[in-house]
Amino acid sequence: MSTLPETEFIDTVQALEDFVSDARYASFLAVDTEFIRERTYWPELCLVQIMAGDRLACIDPLQLGENEIKPLRELLLDTGMLKVFHAARQDLEVFHYLWKQVPSPIFDTQVAAAMLGYGDQVGYGGLVKRICGVELAKGHTRTDWRARPLPAEAIEYAADDVRYLVEVYETLHAALTESARLEWLQEEFDLLTDPGLYEPDPATAWKRVKGHNRLSPKQLGVLAALAEWREERALEHDRPRRWILKDQVMIDLARQMPGTVADLEHLRELPERVRQQHGEEIVRRIQAGREQPISTVSRPEPLTGHQEALVDALMALLRARCAEHEMSPAQVATRKQLENLVRGETELPLLKGWRARMAGRDMQAFLNGTLVLGAGDNRLESLPVEQDGEDG
Repeated sequence: MSTLPETEFIDTVQALEDFVSDARYASFLAVDTEFIRERTYWPELCLVQIMAGDRLACIDPLQLGENEIKPLRELLLDTGMLKVFHAARQDLEVFHYLWKQVPSPIFDTQVAAAMLGYGDQVGYGGLVKRICGVELAKGHTRTDWRARPLPAEAIEYAADDVRYLVEVYETLHAALTESARLEWLQEEFDLLTDPGLYEPDPATAWKRVKGHNRLSPKQLGVLAALAEWREERALEHDRPRRWILKDQVMIDLARQMPGTVADLEHLRELPERVRQQHGEEIVRRIQAGREQPISTVSRPEPLTGHQEALVDALMALLRARCAEHEMSPAQVATRKQLENLVRGETELPLLKGWRARMAGRDMQAFLNGTLVLGAGDNRLESLPVEQDGEDG
């Protein structure tokens, strides 16, 4: 790789406009962000790192302010400019909150690395070490990114998140092009740039509550009502969900279903201030939730022994396909998804897009009896079933 650029810290409008003007000539942008959300529902953007051509900037949105950062917004939302991220989802969520739009097109090196056999959800530091041979510093993972002035070491730590991202991207892009898999990724990236992915939905907030899968349908109805109330308050006051009500407390409420405010006193983990301020509303939500059980979320019947054997065969086929492409099986499908396939489900990621072309269609053919598995040359092989052309 060519000589790496020095870091520019940008906190004035003139410097930002100058950088953006040069950045527009780059073939792509390497982008990362630093944000905090320990005390808020929404992430607070504290720093934006961009490498564009031979310039690397750490841009200070706190100093610049919402109006002064407009040139950066225009740059990142330019649909003619590719933006490269590593593990893009949280960064995109930040931009969606600020601008109600998501930068696109994008390339996510974490997703790309998984497709090339680097492992599931490989970290940026690990990828940099394997591709660039550089061990990144780890001393600023707990930095307060709102503090000003930022220490020089923290700025360099942040800059490293894009300094080596260029080489990582170029290496992965070349490998994907050579293996004819580049177009497979576009479907993944299209999902990441769907604005709907970042819109909070209080009605489905219960699905994020740890332990919800162990509740009965009626208890799930109560949990859904409580989680919706918590999400609405968290959004309204921009506070973390756990500050409103912890997950375990909501699980306890869903199981016990107290019918009066006085009954809430029996829950030791329920804060007194919450009981006093919101007890009546909590009881109302519980009563409403009891009347709306969520019966669509049910535990499937256990697989029979024969079905388990089919899942094992599908897992073998999946591993064989992934070995051919040097990919991780978990990037394509989980065992649970294969169990659902055996049960007859068809609305599965495995049966859509590149996953279907790579393995899903063959799995369906195997289950339908039009494809068989065999062994040859010390490897698993799949062969179509020969159809008789005439009566014997």
